[in-house]
Amino acid sequence: MSMILSASVVRVRDGLPLSASTDYDQSTGMQEFRKYFKMLSKKLSQLPDRCTLKTGQYNINFISSLGVSYMMLCTENYPSVLAFCFLDELQKEFITTYNMMKTNTAVRPYCFIEFDNFIQRTKQRYNNTRSLSTKMNLADMQTEIKLRPPYQISVSELGSANGFANLSVAEYKGTGKISAAPHQRLEPVTLPGIVSFVLSLLCGALNLIRGFHAIESLLQNEGEDFSYIIAFFLGTAACLYQCYLFVYYTGWRNAKSFLTFGLICLCNMYLYELRNLWQLFFHVTVGAFSTLQIRLRQPQGKSPDYNV
Repeated sequence: MSMILSASVVRVRDGLPLSASTDYDQSTGMQEFRKYFKMLSKKLSQLPDRCTLKTGQYNINFISSLGVSYMMLCTENYPSVLAFCFLDELQKEFITTYNMMKTNTAVRPYCFIEFDNFIQRTKQRYNNTRSLSTKMNLADMQTEIKLRPPYQISVSELGSANGFANLSVAEYKGTGKISAAPHQRLEPVTLPGIVSFVLSLLCGALNLIRGFHAIESLLQNEGEDFSYIIAFFLGTAACLYQCYLFVYYTGWRNAKSFLTFGLICLCNMYLYELRNLWQLFFHVTVGAFSTLQIRLRQPQGKSPDYNV
């Protein structure tokens, strides 16, 4: 008998389970297959947005969108078009019901477990295909699957040491979304971080304005020191680079932030004659504050090994 057995909603970046079926079969065989859910959830950020894993008598299908993945376990003879229509309904309802900010900031597993009520109702409908009234949706999904078939994951790939890090576009031409390596995400932005970002932009703008004024003075007075212009523009570049380091992850990020802060200090030391003590204090303090916020906003670690 073809049927959907269970479904899960998982956050892509760290595999945190947000909701799941609560009435799945507790037999040893089913527990074994549910381990694949757990293995897949750790690799979601490295996978295309629509995939199928065939494991003999069961299939696992999932789709990912807006940082959330919708996974389902079904028997091997369950129609693929119905499986992805089922996942599409879960996706639409979850996006409509829950704010994406809440899913991004969730720290507790199964914090949206009440979504299982919708999962159960939808699963019952799709397990009774005679009662389905989504012929138009089925036709649309059938066409979409033909044009962009799901990537077929093999069990050997799933258990390999490197996972899917070595997948190339040639291995999966059906999707428009595939990553050779997971994108490193930073922790959520805090209010002090936003303040430091704005102040860094302000310091960069002030340096830029003073740099243009120095150019005007140089054109009007040939005795003006050109090195002051360089110091102002270097200060601008350093402030903007601090903003970049705060927003994006790069290699040696902390070391780069300290070097950038050192450059800000050197520029302000050189501009000592053109700025009063309060101006120097402001620029150096903002640079130090931004460096601290860059240091505090670290890459997100993996969540604990939840039993999905």
